[in-house]
Amino acid sequence: MNLENDKPLILDGAMGSVLHNGNIDNKELWSSIVNISNPAVVQNLHLEYIKAGADIITTNTFRTNPSAVRRSKENLELKDFVEKSVELALKARNDHNVYIAGSNPPAEDCYEIERFLTIEELINNHSQHIDLLMLNGVDFVLNETQSHMDEIEIICEYCTLNNYPFIISLFLNDDLKLLSGEDVSLAIKYINKYSPLCIMFNCIQFSQLHRLLETIELNFKWGFYLNCGGKDHNESSITCKIEPKEYGVFAKKLLGKNPSIIGSCCGSSPSHTKFLREMIDELYRN
Repeated sequence: MNLENDKPLILDGAMGSVLHNGNIDNKELWSSIVNISNPAVVQNLHLEYIKAGADIITTNTFRTNPSAVRRSKENLELKDFVEKSVELALKARNDHNVYIAGSNPPAEDCYEIERFLTIEELINNHSQHIDLLMLNGVDFVLNETQSHMDEIEIICEYCTLNNYPFIISLFLNDDLKLLSGEDVSLAIKYINKYSPLCIMFNCIQFSQLHRLLETIELNFKWGFYLNCGGKDHNESSITCKIEPKEYGVFAKKLLGKNPSIIGSCCGSSPSHTKFLREMIDELYRN
């Protein structure tokens, strides 16, 4: 994937929260169950993001990882589940010129400090899921909402060992630390050793990213896709609280810091992607 362009690539917006709000989710598998129960809805949403102007679409695999499938107690074969999930993005891409990011989530709940899996279980979870994503044709692995240093280390080492192109996207608390307690600057320094495609920040608020960029040196390829649904990640229904124009105004202010990829996260929709596309095309017309 070429990140040397003058203008940033546009990542698609929310998949999970859009499907979640259609009341077709599952407690453990969240919206990934829709890949099986109503695949046409997922494929059409991928296509909506492509038509809105996304350069990158993300597989709806945020909860197709082994630990989530095991907890769900659904009668699902992991290999088939991931294959069918990635296939929906491949079908939507068809002959469109877009990249496909394979979403690899934290092994457990992405917003919880306490976890229950052993290191060996974490390694098995990420290695299996990353292998299946790459085997089924994604262009790179997008390790989303990562907030525990041990998982970040596992992912960086495994992707590098297997020559898998990857992105790490970090979720931070209000103190700009990982949920495991490390300062974000230490995490960035560690990740950079493994030459990721990009280091991103997702599902955080405008105010958090603004404070973060005042405290770190952007000597790496970076990007963001921010929360548009508010700070309560446990809401039963994630609704849009930041309209596309408002989101675009904030994103525009950050273009001077040369992000490689920009997008939007929970609570967003293809309308947010369309606004970003139009803004980028207008600003970089010449």
